[in-house]
Amino acid sequence: MDHITLTAQPRAELGKIVDRLRHKKLIPAIVYGHGLKSQAVSVEAGQFQKIYRQAGSSSLIDLTIGDQAPVKVLIHDLQRHPSKQDIIHVDFYQVKMTEKLETEIELNFINEAPSVKEQGGIFIRSIDRVKVTCLPAELVHQIDVDISVLKSFEDRIHISDIKPPKGITILDKPEEVVASVTPPRSEAELESLSEKVEENVEAVESSKKEKATDEEEGADEAAAAPEAAKPAKEAAKPTKEK
Repeated sequence: MDHITLTAQPRAELGKIVDRLRHKKLIPAIVYGHGLKSQAVSVEAGQFQKIYRQAGSSSLIDLTIGDQAPVKVLIHDLQRHPSKQDIIHVDFYQVKMTEKLETEIELNFINEAPSVKEQGGIFIRSIDRVKVTCLPAELVHQIDVDISVLKSFEDRIHISDIKPPKGITILDKPEEVVASVTPPRSEAELESLSEKVEENVEAVESSKKEKATDEEEGADEAAAAPEAAKPAKEAAKPTKEK
């Protein structure tokens, strides 16, 4: 992969006032690393989003901060706005090229599963990324997983079946299932599901009608209650002595 470059600027804004940066289409960020002093920076939102689509969390980025020399970083963490989903903060992890690191690499499923193509099965992806350890220079953007080995519905691809590039060690449990194929639903199963849906709809409609009837009866009783109570109130009034 070609070198990925990104420009950042040092920032003095901290705490709540970083909202000023976001109004200027800048994303507040921090750069830190093992044994290194952290540094507050900001990156241009549009440029960062483009870089993130290209690099993900497992590709090295040459980050230039102001007029400093570029440093090698990974996008370590993102924070998004809870409703808008805009990126509102970024953590960059500055790596040391001589020290191993831990990160996650996406899985890229390639080829076709015979049990899907020939038997109409449904492909199930249990995980889409794996945790790895390696030297920064050995990182790859993704690891290929060949699903053509899924020839029957009993076949499974486990972590132990994945062959990562040289220098990369997968840390997930070897017995964990990565992918499989389930049989297609039979016509009888589909009909049964359809019947259950219809039954549920009828039950809901019936419940709504019963609730409406109960509410109407309750309203009638409430309307009649004051009239029934009126004589009792009048009878309870004390009589004046003549």
